[in-house]
Amino acid sequence: MLGLATIHSVSRATPRSVLLRLAMDPALEFSAGQAVLLGRAGSGVLRPYSIAVGPQEALKSHTLELLVGLGGDGTPGPHLPSLEPGTLVDVQGPFGTFVYPRHPGTATVLFVAGGSGIAPLRAMLHEAIDTRTDATSAAGRGRTLCMLYSARAPEEFAFDDELTALASRGALVYRKTATRDASPQWQGDRGRINRAQLEALVERPEDTLCFVCGPAALVHEVPRMLEEIGVPSDRIRVEEWAVTRGRGEG
Repeated sequence: MLGLATIHSVSRATPRSVLLRLAMDPALEFSAGQAVLLGRAGSGVLRPYSIAVGPQEALKSHTLELLVGLGGDGTPGPHLPSLEPGTLVDVQGPFGTFVYPRHPGTATVLFVAGGSGIAPLRAMLHEAIDTRTDATSAAGRGRTLCMLYSARAPEEFAFDDELTALASRGALVYRKTATRDASPQWQGDRGRINRAQLEALVERPEDTLCFVCGPAALVHEVPRMLEEIGVPSDRIRVEEWAVTRGRGEG
């Protein structure tokens, strides 16, 4: 489906990305984890972005949230030269099979994100919290949600305040690691995601569903480590977002 949307607001997410909110009427129906194509209205040039908000929130507010990377010129690229509120954009979609299931069927759901790969996992997390709240079964109410997030530097963790707040009230187990630049004041983990970090979050491998999204190295290495600690391969879902999309896309 191709439709028109209006840029509602723009806020800084990281030094190299913004959170773009699009007003849509009618609201777009989608599954958590899916993406849309986005570009300046009438230009015919569209690029893909994961939807970074849960379906229930998007339907209520008639808005979409997208994590949009910026190039050296401060714009996402020629497909979207202006981010001014009120700008009309074309939105096509949704599409994609990397989605959060209606009934996960496991006691633990683990999200593993690298960089801008957090975008679809944030949407999945919103959906997981919404469905857990609405769950009528004991298994649904007791499901543990975990997020392991890697970024280049402490300031590069998008949605960090939100994730930290969820963790502080017990809705999420949240761990993060800075892979490159971290000041001496940084108190989180350092380096790329490793097996020990995964093992600490996977108490029962056979009863864990995993979603992995980020750069090529992450989506190649993390599934291997998850299988090594006993997570069945059919319970590991991956999205190699950074490789299949170009500059400034998240």
